Amino acid sequence: MNKYEIMFIVRADISEEDVKSTVKSFEDVLTSMGAKIINSKDLGQKKLAYEIKKQVRGVYHLLNVECDSKAVKEFDRKALIDEKILRHLIIKEEN
Repeated sequence: MNKYEIMFIVRADISEEDVKSTVKSFEDVLTSMGAKIINSKDLGQKKLAYEIKKQVRGVYHLLNVECDSKAVKEFDRKALIDEKILRHLIIKEEN
C-alpha cells in the first residue's frame, strides 16, 4: 500500500452542508475501495489565484490516505465528473 496526499477544492457558492456531504462522499469513495484515511483536514475557504469555472473562492480540503492505486484512480475519475469539485491534486508520498 502506498501513501498519498490528496488536496481538492470544493465550490464555495454551495451551502456548508453540501460541502461537508461532498467531502464525506469522496472519503467514502476511498474507504469503499479499501483505503485507510490517515488524516482529513478542512483548510477553509480561500480566494483562488485565478477564476475557475466562474468561481473566485473555494473550500480547500486535504486528505492523507494509505491505499492501492485503484482507489486513487477511482477518486480521480469521480472528481473529474463532479461539478462541485473545482480542482484536485493527488501526490504519491515517498516512503
